[in-house]
Amino acid sequence: MSIQAVVWDVDDTLFDYTTADRLGMRAHLMTEGLLDDYDTVDQALARWREITDLQWARFAAGEATFEAQRRDRVRVFLGRELTDAEADAWFQRYRAHYEEVWTLFPDVLPVLDALATSHRHAVLSNSSIHVQDHKLRVLGVHDRFESILCAAELGLSKPEAGAFLAACTALDLPPHQVAYVGDHPEIDGRGAADAGLLSVWIDRGGMYATIEPPVGPHRIASLAELPSLLGPDSRFGAPSTFR
Repeated sequence: MSIQAVVWDVDDTLFDYTTADRLGMRAHLMTEGLLDDYDTVDQALARWREITDLQWARFAAGEATFEAQRRDRVRVFLGRELTDAEADAWFQRYRAHYEEVWTLFPDVLPVLDALATSHRHAVLSNSSIHVQDHKLRVLGVHDRFESILCAAELGLSKPEAGAFLAACTALDLPPHQVAYVGDHPEIDGRGAADAGLLSVWIDRGGMYATIEPPVGPHRIASLAELPSLLGPDSRFGAPSTFR
């Protein structure tokens, strides 16, 4: 098997979304004077994440548009009715704090540099092109990817096989010549494997260490392990320590 291209998830794979969301929301809640509504900061952040996950599930199931799920996150979190303009304004104030703490994981640029000449690169994200295009530009890696596909525009979301196959089509490659790297064991790991790609599940910090790994994905703890999985053309890489 010769892997010609790597398709990447963005949030919590390339971009440290969890940390940025936590720090950005904390700063936003302090500015908005909303922390008094909760016993602790962590409680407020857990509530925001819970609502985000529930509203995102509605979007993934086709029950809400990308914009509607985002507005409803704000309405549910605040517990009051808001116009679309009011919800958008609140979210934009949060987003300003959120963007201030955007960062790549430290292993991202080294692996992209190492694979720059040996493999082609693309992105497949369960987000919107507006969000991820902007994010990748701010993070300075947009030009590393020849194709950026997102669920909102595709009309398909991971773990549907069609989403992964759309990324392969954009690269004009069969699935068995494409690797997919993502952080979620089911949405990314099992989804890519079931679609016929070489599935690489990155479990940073052993977040999912206690679960039984899904059948199919290669499990890694750092992107430094990735090149050795992709074949002899890669210029560096540590052997996998948990696969």
